[in-house]
Amino acid sequence: MKYGKVLEFEEYVRTRQEALLRSARQLVPDPMDAQDLLQTALVRTYSRWDGIADKSLADAYLRRVMINTRTERWRARKFEEVPLEQLPDAGTEDFTEQHADRVLLMEVLKVLTPKQRSVVVLRYWGELSTKETATALGLAIGTVKSTLHRALTRLRQELESQERILQYTPSPCVARGQAA
Repeated sequence: MKYGKVLEFEEYVRTRQEALLRSARQLVPDPMDAQDLLQTALVRTYSRWDGIADKSLADAYLRRVMINTRTERWRARKFEEVPLEQLPDAGTEDFTEQHADRVLLMEVLKVLTPKQRSVVVLRYWGELSTKETATALGLAIGTVKSTLHRALTRLRQELESQERILQYTPSPCVARGQAA
């Protein structure tokens, strides 16, 4: 790669890295994994930078690389727990409700297929239009619309199911036959 192209890529990364990191954070729940995902995508994109004729599509290309990388990692993941010796320190501010909402959202998103999750993340968190989402994923606009419709239907069902579970879960006192 020529020196000018290196500078062009560095400038692109410098100006777009925050937005790209937000996209990565929406694809994987852990902030450190999101940074790793973005870094891997940037390395892969750097080697293909000359092949991107229209640099205005570089964001879409990078998002596609992140989605593919995330899918590769998901397929290769191992199902084992790694215990920690020490629990992390709790923060001083109380973001309990926000954290609970985020945890619920991340859990509910797990019911979607990787394709559905990618469409929802790019369309709503990435704030891309339907056309931009289709371009980023290499799909037809109609496919994005139908996938989005099915994904939102599935999310509504899952949230309603979660709500019913919470409504009908008795307190420990009621479950033992004691007065609350």
